[in-house]
Amino acid sequence: METRDGGSRLPCSYVPLPDDAEATVVGHGRQTGPLFAALRLVLATVLLAVVTLAGVRFVGQLPTTGVVMPNQPATSTTSSSRGPESGVSEKTSGVPAEHGGMLGADATGSNAFPWSNAMLQWQRTGFHFQPEKNWMNDPNGPVYYKGCYHLFYQYNPDGAIWGNKIAWGHAVSRDLLRWRHLPVAMLPDQWYDINGAWSGSATVLPDGRIVMLYTGSTNASMQVQCLAFPSDPSDPLLTNWTKYEGNPVLYPPPHVGEKDFRDPTTAWYDGSDGMWRTVIGSKDERHAGMALTYKTKNFIDFELIPGVLHRVPATGMWECIDLYPVGAAKGIDMTEAVAAASNSGGGEVLHVMKESSDDDRHDYYALGRYDAATNKWMPLDADVDVGIGLRYDWGKFYASKTFYDPAKKRRVLWGWVGETDSERADVAKGWASLQSIPRTVVLDTKTGSNLIQWPVVEVETLRTNSTNLGSITVDHGSVFPLSLHRATQLDIEASFRLDPLDVIAAKEADVGYNCSTSGGAAGRGALGPFGLLVLADARRHGGDTEQTAIYFYVARGLDGGLRTHFCHDESRSSRANDIVKRVVGNVVPVLDGEALSIRVLVDHSIVESFAQGGRSTVTSRVYPTEAIYANAGVYLFNNATGARVTATSLAVHEMDSSYNQAYMASL
Repeated sequence: METRDGGSRLPCSYVPLPDDAEATVVGHGRQTGPLFAALRLVLATVLLAVVTLAGVRFVGQLPTTGVVMPNQPATSTTSSSRGPESGVSEKTSGVPAEHGGMLGADATGSNAFPWSNAMLQWQRTGFHFQPEKNWMNDPNGPVYYKGCYHLFYQYNPDGAIWGNKIAWGHAVSRDLLRWRHLPVAMLPDQWYDINGAWSGSATVLPDGRIVMLYTGSTNASMQVQCLAFPSDPSDPLLTNWTKYEGNPVLYPPPHVGEKDFRDPTTAWYDGSDGMWRTVIGSKDERHAGMALTYKTKNFIDFELIPGVLHRVPATGMWECIDLYPVGAAKGIDMTEAVAAASNSGGGEVLHVMKESSDDDRHDYYALGRYDAATNKWMPLDADVDVGIGLRYDWGKFYASKTFYDPAKKRRVLWGWVGETDSERADVAKGWASLQSIPRTVVLDTKTGSNLIQWPVVEVETLRTNSTNLGSITVDHGSVFPLSLHRATQLDIEASFRLDPLDVIAAKEADVGYNCSTSGGAAGRGALGPFGLLVLADARRHGGDTEQTAIYFYVARGLDGGLRTHFCHDESRSSRANDIVKRVVGNVVPVLDGEALSIRVLVDHSIVESFAQGGRSTVTSRVYPTEAIYANAGVYLFNNATGARVTATSLAVHEMDSSYNQAYMASL
C-alpha cells in the first residue's frame, strides 16, 4: 500500500512550512518621505502617458538585467531552462538567449526583434481556447458535467512565463468553442502542492459525483498524487473545489524517483474485483519509460498492481499518460469497454496508449490490446511501440488529454500548443500558449494501424463567407493567389491530384526525402512539393516574403511505389529572428484511389492541418510581421519540377471568433 491514513506516520520526510508562512517578510524597502513619494508618483504618471501615446512597445526595450514575474524563480547567469530542475518537462521554446529567449541576467535580448504592439496584438487567436492573460500549459481534467463541458489547465496566475506556483485554470462551455472563464479552481496552497498543482484527470462516478486526481509538487519537490472534489456538486459550473484533508493519497513507490511520478489518468471501474484503476507515468533507473497501474475502492487508499502495465526501453520519462479504447465510428467509455471484454471474454476492442515524452516533448501513441486480468497492455506492432513510432501531431503539440463525451458518444482530444517565440515577447504581449482545437479520435478502419483525428463538428458553426473555388490547375514552378475577403481566420478544405501522365513519366527514384531535412517547400522534386501558402503576404509573392507552406511531397521509391509526405514549412513564416522556425511532418498513408486531401485551420498565430481525413496532423505556431491583418493572403503553389497539380476541390470558409466571456459572479 502506497498510502497514508490519519493516524500513521508519513512514509517520507518533508520540509515543514512556517507557522505563519504568508506573513513571512521576504525583503525590506528603504523608507522615504512624503515629498519623495509624491515626486515618484508624478514621474510615473508622466512616463505612463508617454508610453500610452506612443502606442508601440518593443521587446528589445525590456530591462536587460532580467525580468522576474511574481512568485517565479529567477534565472541564473547560466540558466537556459525552465521546468526540468523542478521535475517537469522543459517549458522554454528553444529561442537562444541572445534573442531574448529567456528572461534572466544572461538574456540581454540584444538581438531581439523589435515587435510592435500591432504585431503582438494580432497574434491572439479568434477561435482557439486561451486564458484572458498569463501562462497556460497542459489541459487537465476535461469532463462533461450537468450539460457543460469543463476544461481545466495548468495556469500561472502571476505572469506569462512558467513558474513554480502553477495553479488550475478553469473554463466552461456548452459547445467546446465558446467558453466562459471561471475563477482559478485550485491554487498551490498546501505543503503537498506548494511547488505546483500539476496535471491530473477527472473521473465521473456512477452516482454522478466527480473526483479529481492530480499531481502535487511538495515543498521538498517530491511528486505525490492528491485528491480534490467539487465543494458543491449541485453547481453545474463547478466553481469551487475542496482538497481532501488527508492528501496526499499516493507517494512514489520504491525504485521510482521522487520527481518521476506524475499525471494520473481518468480512472475506470473493473467489476472483477469492484475496484477503480488509474495509471501514472514514470521511468526506471535505466531510462525506460513505463506506466504503473493502481487500484482503489475509495480514491483514498490505493494499491500498486504488481508489475508494470507497459515499459519501453530508452524512451525516458512518460508524462501525461492516457489509456483508452477506440472504435471505428464513435467513442467508447473505458469502464464500458472493460466490462464488455469481461463478459465476452474477448479482446476485440483496441486500446490506445499514449505518453508525452519528457525527452523530446512530443506525444507518442500506439494501438494495442489491454488485458485487465494480467494488467498488461501490448502493442499490435512492437516496431511502432509507444515512444518510438506514431505521434498524435508532427508539429507543436504536447501534454495532451482525452475524455469521453457521453452526450455525443465521442472521445475528444485536447493538446497544449506552446509558444515558439521568446519569453521577452510573451511578457510584452501578456500571455503565452494555446490549446489545440478539440479533436475527435476514432480508429482508421481503412488502414487498421493508426488513428483518425478531426476537429469537433461544432467548429463548422463558426464558418462564414464560404467560397468554393472549384477546380484549379497549377503548373510546375507556379503559384496561384486566392481572392479572399480576409485570411487570418480560415477553415480550408482542399483535394489535389497530380497529372497521371506526369506521375508515370517520373520514373527516377527519389529516396531519402524527409520533411525536416530536405529543404522544405523550396526543395524541389519531380512530384512535389505542392499545396497551400497561408499567412502569406497578399501584396506580393516570391523572394523572401513571409509565408507558411502546407504541402505534399510525393517520392518514388526504389521499388517503383509512391510514398507521400505531408509537411509544414515554417522557415519563411516570419522575418523575426527571435522565434523557432522549423520544417515538420512525416509520411502519411495514401490508399489506392484516394485523392490527396487536407483541411487547414488558420487562426492568427496557429495553423493546424489534417491530411487524408485526419490520418496525419501537423500544428505550427507562426509569427508573421508583415503578412498580418489585411496583408495576409493564401496561395496555391506547385514547386514540383515535372508535374502539374490540380486542386480538384477547394473550399475556403472565413471563420468567426468564439468570443469567450469573462467570469461574472452571480449577485
